[in-house]
Amino acid sequence: MRRYYTRACNFYYGNESKLLVDNNKTFPLNGNKKISFDHVEIISRTSKKKIPIYKINSLTKSLKEQIEIDLKKIRSKRKNFSNLNFLKIPNLMGVLNLTPDSFSDGGKFNKKSKGLKHALHMFNSGANIIDVGGESTRPGSKAINNKLEWKRIEKIIKLLRKKIPISLDTRKSEIMKRGIKCGVKIINDVSGLNYDSKTIDVLKKYKIPFVIQHSKGTPENMQNKPKYKNELLDIYDFFEQKIKFLKKIGIKHNNIIIDPGIGFGKNLKHNINLISNISIFHSLGFPILVGNSKKRFIKEIAGNNDTKNRIGGTVASSIYLMMHGVQILRIHDVNELLQGIKVFKEIIKH
Repeated sequence: MRRYYTRACNFYYGNESKLLVDNNKTFPLNGNKKISFDHVEIISRTSKKKIPIYKINSLTKSLKEQIEIDLKKIRSKRKNFSNLNFLKIPNLMGVLNLTPDSFSDGGKFNKKSKGLKHALHMFNSGANIIDVGGESTRPGSKAINNKLEWKRIEKIIKLLRKKIPISLDTRKSEIMKRGIKCGVKIINDVSGLNYDSKTIDVLKKYKIPFVIQHSKGTPENMQNKPKYKNELLDIYDFFEQKIKFLKKIGIKHNNIIIDPGIGFGKNLKHNINLISNISIFHSLGFPILVGNSKKRFIKEIAGNNDTKNRIGGTVASSIYLMMHGVQILRIHDVNELLQGIKVFKEIIKH
């Protein structure tokens, strides 16, 4: 039987969405009346077709059954965890790079006082959780040893752990264990749990929420002409297979977040296709995180209008992602993004 994928589309947001849901004209996304949709795109490896949801009954029996399984996941409410509220879209994960060489802010916050101040500023500005990292994974970067990575982050984590929720950005099982014992709330592994074979044992033992990010290759080589048969469906299949494996080996909880990994083994075409079709990942049944902040795709689109902070491109892409139900955005400039979102939300009320 041919495999089909279901992408919710034609979204409504805010008061209009609630009105349409109450009048049975749209389906709520993840049980949230503030964002709903009235079409699905049915995608295979060789075709795609958009239909209104009221026409699903006209599909063949086997196709209808496939689509209805996906729709159940798309419509189901996500369970909240780690200070993230999935009926509040978007949640913000503030980025704190305690590195000398991260792509956008390397060396800016890697002193204890500056890092602490910036983390508190992002949280007080409205971030739900702060993602602390001690190893750069920008394109071309090389791995560092456990001792150096932990040295960069230990003091900040211990100072922040009782004040604000912390996510730990690491690929290494030993760093994960130390961070969990210090009270971090989420593990964010940009390698998709593939870098360190002991990572999954740590996640299973401690039952901590975690992010699975898709990444092709390693930071050293991931941008060397990345190729896919179909990036959207290949990455969807990666998540589906990874989640099946995790369930099979005994990770029982659903406190899992999926991140398609913008810029991690993707060129401009891949990144734009993933962002523009991001709602396909709702049918996996887990919250979606996107790290769009300051990424290279903004520069590649903006050309002469590129800037160091790329706030314009970050805000524009963030609002698009929010309008397609992405629950978490990983953001450097939290206050500026929330300014844009607040203005947008107020305008669409009227």
